[in-house]
Amino acid sequence: MNKRQIQARLIEKGSNFRQFALAHGYEPRTVTQAVQRWAGASTLPNGRLTFSILRDLSLAIGAEVLPGILASADANAKELPHAVMTEKT
Repeated sequence: MNKRQIQARLIEKGSNFRQFALAHGYEPRTVTQAVQRWAGASTLPNGRLTFSILRDLSLAIGAEVLPGILASADANAKELPHAVMTEKT
């Protein structure tokens, strides 16, 4: 998806980049920079913050911003409970 397609999906949901950022605890400028840089890319970002922004944005609009980002997010979520449990024991 490109930036305009993402923006259109947010508008359909009654939101925009700024409202999305504030609702999810991100800085608005960071969200716009992440979308500007990664929209339309074919690879996933390495940074945790950027990955989280794009994953949350994909969930908010109901479509993958980057191909495979939701599948990667699901794989990471399945690994997380195990990692948390091993740290506590």
